Amino acid sequence: MNHDPFSWGRPSDETYGSYNNAIANAGNVSAFPKMNTQQPIITGTSVIAIKCKDGIIMAADNLGSYGSLARFDDIERLVEVGVNTVVGMSGDISDLQQVQRMLEQLEIDQSYEEETSALRAEHVHEYLSRVFYNRRSKMNPLWNACVVAGLSDDKPILRYVDLLGVTYESACVATGFGGHLAIPLLRQKCDFEAEYADISLDEAEKLVKECMKVLYYRDARALDKYSLCRIDNNAEKKVTITKDVRCEDMKWEFAQHIKGYGTQVV
Repeated sequence: MNHDPFSWGRPSDETYGSYNNAIANAGNVSAFPKMNTQQPIITGTSVIAIKCKDGIIMAADNLGSYGSLARFDDIERLVEVGVNTVVGMSGDISDLQQVQRMLEQLEIDQSYEEETSALRAEHVHEYLSRVFYNRRSKMNPLWNACVVAGLSDDKPILRYVDLLGVTYESACVATGFGGHLAIPLLRQKCDFEAEYADISLDEAEKLVKECMKVLYYRDARALDKYSLCRIDNNAEKKVTITKDVRCEDMKWEFAQHIKGYGTQVV
């Protein structure tokens, strides 16, 4: 039996004679089936968001990691769609760019039909859920998890969709390590869906900034530079994205007690 990766399973030439490549052009490497992406290459980590009384606060850092190498520090992962909707994406950066192009085309197609933009957060979320599930069904998924935030009839909407087409809605949403590190902190303030009405935008922004600090402390793929989105129902401009925000008042004194950090006296 021939165990070469491109000839595996074929009888050996020594026993049965040479294989007739003309049968299916099997000798041509380009004739092999399409091989889809099995693992992301350049990736972005957590996106976190929380609903509040007058809108939504969302944040995502700017790091693009090549494996464990902090390769890029200027990746924007918050994409504004329509008038008052923002999509935050984690996962593969090339797939993120593909999703961004699809959303831009969605805006263009919709603009031909309507004089004013009627593309709302629930429409964007439903569109992404169908796209992700379709790609998953073809065994060629988009390696991303998305947080869709926006306003619909002056009410905040915060929803999630991932590469498997899994969707849900919650008062606080996070992707990546944020699901382990940031969600417990967000739920201390907003544990149930109805409680978001008791939180102001400023309180939510302060909490999200604290969560970004915790992620920088604990997530090896996080960065202290991030983009912060503020969706304010009471403002004239509903969506404001502030770029190059920095984590402040970082304290690393605890690190000297961690074995393996810095100079150690054994």
